[in-house]
Amino acid sequence: MRRVVVIVLSLVLLAGGSAAARPSADSMSIYAAASLTEVFRSFDAGQRYNFAGSNQLATQIRQGAPADIFASASPEFTQRLSRDGLVEKPVTFASNKVVLIVPKGNPAGIQSVYDLRRKDVKLVIGTSAVPVGSYTRTILRRLGLSSVLSKVVSQEPDVKGVVGKVALGEADAGFVYATDVKPAADRLTAIRLPAWAQPRVRYEIAVVRDSKNKAAARAWIAKIRSAAGRRALAQAGFGT
Repeated sequence: MRRVVVIVLSLVLLAGGSAAARPSADSMSIYAAASLTEVFRSFDAGQRYNFAGSNQLATQIRQGAPADIFASASPEFTQRLSRDGLVEKPVTFASNKVVLIVPKGNPAGIQSVYDLRRKDVKLVIGTSAVPVGSYTRTILRRLGLSSVLSKVVSQEPDVKGVVGKVALGEADAGFVYATDVKPAADRLTAIRLPAWAQPRVRYEIAVVRDSKNKAAARAWIAKIRSAAGRRALAQAGFGT
């Protein structure tokens, strides 16, 4: 039953509370990192979105998925697809930071990332293949805390899975993007990490070369990078 509840909550978080979103008849298919769920749907509810781990989306595009736009939480995936001729030249449009989250009430009493080493905790993180999981491992290595990976009880395929597990108390702590905390602020508390340990979290976006809507896709990318798009991203907590 607990697992069912976790799945349901994760789906709600992925939906971003946007049940009213209605793609139009001429909408595009936008494949985007899970951490972009709320901001993209809020900015333009009229498109068809596929939100998941950036690595999963890149694989789907390689396999011929009918995407018009790909927005990744790491340049690694857009750049690889670009080198292989599968997307047009990627451009940067946003940045983010990684934070440590704990459930509201913080039953494990975690006050600092260093408490992960001192306390008997259950930790949930992203898999090493997904950007948030890769960033997490970089941070722990820089902090000299790689040993806490032995306390990981679950590795999730995208950041929303981490949010869902911690929000329901399935884990004592997890690593997510700062922007993922706001939509679940009534269930989570964020603990900031040392700035010097932060990796550069940079989002890139590109038009998929097999898209049948290239002109519209290029226009949409221009829109998310416009003043209005930057405002929407900034309000959601992204750097622009």
